[in-house]
Amino acid sequence: GFGGETVSLALATRRKATGVLAGRPLWVLLGLVLLGVTLLAVVIGPAEVDLRTTIQLLVGALTGGRLDGWLTEVEAWQAKVLWELRLPRVATALLVGASLAVSGAVLQSLFRNPLASPSILGVSSGASLGAVIAIFFGLAAINVWALPLFSFLGAGLTIAVVYRIATARGHVPMGTLLLAGIAVGAFNVAMISLVLALALQHWEVGKSIVYWTMGGLDGRGWHHVLLLLPVFLASVAAIVFYQRDLDILLVGEIHANSVGVDVVRVRRNLLLVTAALTGVAVSVAGGIGFVGLVVPHITRLLVGPQHRRLLPVTCLLGALVLVSADLLIRGDASRAVIPLGVVTAAMGAPFFLFLLLRQRRLMQL
Repeated sequence: GFGGETVSLALATRRKATGVLAGRPLWVLLGLVLLGVTLLAVVIGPAEVDLRTTIQLLVGALTGGRLDGWLTEVEAWQAKVLWELRLPRVATALLVGASLAVSGAVLQSLFRNPLASPSILGVSSGASLGAVIAIFFGLAAINVWALPLFSFLGAGLTIAVVYRIATARGHVPMGTLLLAGIAVGAFNVAMISLVLALALQHWEVGKSIVYWTMGGLDGRGWHHVLLLLPVFLASVAAIVFYQRDLDILLVGEIHANSVGVDVVRVRRNLLLVTAALTGVAVSVAGGIGFVGLVVPHITRLLVGPQHRRLLPVTCLLGALVLVSADLLIRGDASRAVIPLGVVTAAMGAPFFLFLLLRQRRLMQL
């Protein structure tokens, strides 16, 4: 990983990433693993869909062949499960995982701190608060865009408040940033609890909010994928446009200003991008924590801090982590009641504690 306090640690990480893991073989390996896990996620579930039929259906769709003419009654039922349930759920998991992971990578680079992430800085809870308000007032049932819009507003407002609180004379002390994120995040959680307490008077609304805040992909359809995809593609394109500036910011704000990087503008634009990515991801999948913290840190250990390598591997690994976590809770019907957000939190919280201990040890050196 890299630490925000010293340039030497970031440069040391860059030097360590000169082996095979920094090159194309890792992308290929992750892509193949992701393809295999995705295929398993499509096949495995409460309703049995055999692998041979799944491959036939996918090949038939990709080649443009009409399936209705040669499907048997059993295969037609499996095709319905595949197209209406499994594929949109898996596609949603891929996009949400990649979105949260990339958001975390950008925030960690902007603030030069491996502990920065959408969940730690309160962005995820802000997006959740916006979505909960939309659900409580019934706006989500009226318009499909209400939930992502309120999530984006909640995420954007939160990150603006945290950044404003932490900024002192144009600089952003890392300790102040994390404390501000934790404090604002706690306030967001308190407001979510307040809305939930009011919503419990109406059982169906309260139940919807409870299930949504725990995170999950049940009932996700193609309209969720179509909601995520354009935001994800536009956001990644914007991040790629600024990847050189992100590389320069790793060395420090003073150096970035000296070579012509408009630090204030870059930070403002990228904070808006991460707010959009996190807001839409949270509006679709609910409270999915720690993906934006753990995945970028692991990726940085593998390929170093250079964003030309970091961003694509982060996308692949984030998608892989969330699809794998969803597959874990769907592999057995007895585990289907476990929310996806609980699984990611159970995996990510110990890693966060490890990062805290590692940061403290580095500061004592």
